[in-house]
Amino acid sequence: MTKDDEFRLLVGGYFGVLEMDTYILKEYVLQSIEEYIKKFLQDNQVSFINIRSEAEKLSNELTLKRKLQDSLLVIRKVKAPFELEHMIKLRLEEMKQENR
Repeated sequence: MTKDDEFRLLVGGYFGVLEMDTYILKEYVLQSIEEYIKKFLQDNQVSFINIRSEAEKLSNELTLKRKLQDSLLVIRKVKAPFELEHMIKLRLEEMKQENR
């Protein structure tokens, strides 16, 4: 996985968690993901001209399903509560049922 791919995964995961309005503690998890992304950028010397605009661009490109799938990987990296993982899986399952 390239640095760009991992950055896309992290950003997708962030926006996936952001979509979980029913999770009361999501702000804490989002803060942990932000810190993880900052450390990733610093450690890997990733130099996008404007990180925020790059993140927004990625957010607009990724589907909700992809964001939620990415978030499942990212929340494990930041050791988020299992409850959130369960909620995301349920939401993905609901989306799958709606598309049938």
